Amino acid sequence: MNYVNILIPFVGGLGMFIYGMQIMAQGLENAAGNRMRSLLEALTKNKFLGVLLGAFITAVIQSSSATTVMVVGFVNAGIMNLSQAMGVIMGANVGTTVTGWLVSSAEWAKFLKPDNLAPIAIIIGVIVMMTGKRRSSKDIASIIIGFGLLFIGISVMSDSVSPLQDSEGFRNIFVALSGNPLLGIAAGAIVTAVIQSSSASVGILQSLAAAGLVPFGAAIYIIMGQNIGTCVTAMLSGMGAKKNAKVAARMHLLFNIIGTVIFSIIAIILLSVVFPKYAAGMISQTQISTVHTLFNIGTTLLLFPVSDWIIKLAKKISHVEDVEVDESKVQLDERMLETPGIALQSTISECVRMGEIVKNCMECSKEVLFSMDYNHIMRIKEEEDKVDRLCAGITGYAIKITSLSVSEKEHKEAASLLQVASDMERVSDYCENIAEFTENLIEHKVSFTEIGKEHLRSMMDVCAKSYEYALEAYRNQDKELALKVIEEETKADNLEVMLRAEHIERLAANQCQTEAGIVFLDTLVCLERISDHARNIAEEVLNHIA
Repeated sequence: MNYVNILIPFVGGLGMFIYGMQIMAQGLENAAGNRMRSLLEALTKNKFLGVLLGAFITAVIQSSSATTVMVVGFVNAGIMNLSQAMGVIMGANVGTTVTGWLVSSAEWAKFLKPDNLAPIAIIIGVIVMMTGKRRSSKDIASIIIGFGLLFIGISVMSDSVSPLQDSEGFRNIFVALSGNPLLGIAAGAIVTAVIQSSSASVGILQSLAAAGLVPFGAAIYIIMGQNIGTCVTAMLSGMGAKKNAKVAARMHLLFNIIGTVIFSIIAIILLSVVFPKYAAGMISQTQISTVHTLFNIGTTLLLFPVSDWIIKLAKKISHVEDVEVDESKVQLDERMLETPGIALQSTISECVRMGEIVKNCMECSKEVLFSMDYNHIMRIKEEEDKVDRLCAGITGYAIKITSLSVSEKEHKEAASLLQVASDMERVSDYCENIAEFTENLIEHKVSFTEIGKEHLRSMMDVCAKSYEYALEAYRNQDKELALKVIEEETKADNLEVMLRAEHIERLAANQCQTEAGIVFLDTLVCLERISDHARNIAEEVLNHIA
């Protein structure tokens, strides 16, 4: 038997299978990007919703390894805690079963037979791609073409290994795997670790099963091993990351190892004692999908109640405890760029966090001119320094997103994000200016008159309200709040003109000190510009909603 003639088309079919899976996943991700980003908010609620989210994202991007790498990135960035990460990891194991069902559909849905469906899918996809002008049409074409390539790949792999049906040596290998659970698990783990995709590994197993080469017993242990092998990608991703990110990767490994041990014991009992005749019988593609699904769902249901214990065990192995997040560091990670839609939503969330720090600056600025408190001055400067560093990190990350393959809408959102981050950073600069004005007052030992204080407070209240409305409007994409910002900004403009005129009259009448008078006018300028930047943020919200 010429094994070279078997290996070359098999490898080519595998490459086509993986490439088709990636094309289809990219199209699905782009088409479902907005839904994926909205579901990201579920992470803040509970672990069960995290399981659902992990299953959904993995079903879309067709890779539990990619989902777990993304989770490691979230944890490393500090925007996801270990409990939330555990939920997504469990869900990822369930979501990865989708590809297997697509492949086995040739058996349970005869009209989806690869030889018939794949060419039709590819020609339809090509027609949509060539005639469609919108980005959504291109995404749909990618999904269809990827689906066709995936089926052609699995068909090529199945056809290439069909001569092995007559190979006694090859059959003996699978018989040995069926009789030795450790060998079967090791084989599944090694193959999956090498190609770094459990979906592709399951596809290989199904192609061999289609040729009638895989005994039921061997398939079960190989499938369990595949779940361990898929952890390699996340473990590699955790190298060089923070300790909590390494814990997340080890949680994934522990979860799959514990599940494999439990279900291997159950499988040994069932195949050796209860149903021994099934162990030697050949398994079908649909049965592989069924076993794969039952194993992953069963493991999730079984270990979900004790998931906190798995987290503790992973932390103990890693010798780490939860650490506080440095607020001045941008909480974003390069790994999230693998899924641009979610990376963009995470960047928007980080921009909102920066906006909260600016809000603290604004609150402190409302009092510092009147309290003359050095603690307030130092706090404003410290917060402004945080904002500068956050803005630089957010801007750099958003620029990276714009260079990726994102939709036109997402590109506009990223551009809007850059503008909003800049406006927020400018607000913090003006707050720092007010703190410096306070230092000037202290140095010259002067203060405002009572009427001057009253006028400044009224201006500060309007401008602070304007910024608070703007922040909430951006956070919630709220049109009504955005319109309120514009109303408050108009009030601030009119109030600034009136207060400036009245103050100049007081200066002319020598009713206030010159140094204090200059600070008063400079403060009015800063406050009015704060309201301008708040309006800029509101207009970005209105443009996005429109």
